[in-house]
Amino acid sequence: AYEDFVKETNASIEAKSKDIVEKSEQKAKAEVELVETKEAKEAVMLELEQLSNFNAELHQSCDFVMKNFELRQTARDEEVEALRQAKAILSGAKFEEFLQEA
Repeated sequence: AYEDFVKETNASIEAKSKDIVEKSEQKAKAEVELVETKEAKEAVMLELEQLSNFNAELHQSCDFVMKNFELRQTARDEEVEALRQAKAILSGAKFEEFLQEA
């Protein structure tokens, strides 16, 4: 009976030791995975921050363009009209006609 008890105890100890080793390996793998995941998260957060900053810069640029669109469009229209008048003058039209329009 004692020998059976010792055998069972030794088998149990051996099984528990193997279980401890397996769980230690699993824990080590999980810790490595955790570190890698945290590093990946930091990289993603940095990229998100950079994208957010880029988005803010684009937003400012677009705001500037939208704010000055009418002014720039008016200036371009005036410039095109001036070029048309210059072309007409150089093509032989009479300058007095343009003075009367203005």
